Amino acid sequence: MYRQVRTLGHHCSGVAPTLIPKKPGDRVKTNRRDAVTLARLLRAGELTSVWVPDTVHEAVRDLIRAREAASQDLRRKRQQLLSFLLRHGRIFSGRQHWSRAHLRWLAQQQFDHPAQQIVFQDAVCAALTTPAN
Repeated sequence: MYRQVRTLGHHCSGVAPTLIPKKPGDRVKTNRRDAVTLARLLRAGELTSVWVPDTVHEAVRDLIRAREAASQDLRRKRQQLLSFLLRHGRIFSGRQHWSRAHLRWLAQQQFDHPAQQIVFQDAVCAALTTPAN
């Protein structure tokens, strides 16, 4: 919205809500009262502007958030696979999960019931998908 107002040629400032001075007993909130209060504070020079990120910064933030979400999803999928194996009494006896030895052990696992095998294969595929670097 900030960029849209600026594009139209108007002056615009971003102000964080935590930086707006308030009186201790002033708890009633209405849009009209807030607008009048903001106008008075702006005229008095008591509002502190904050930096508004440009489109490049927002794009990088989106990329970082997406990368973090993918990493969390991968961790969750791996934990779900390990929990599934534990429920069925399949415990890896090696040193470290997700090592080459662990991946070989996973490839050897077979389940009697076809539904369990489908669940297992789906979980393995999801757990081995790595997020983009």
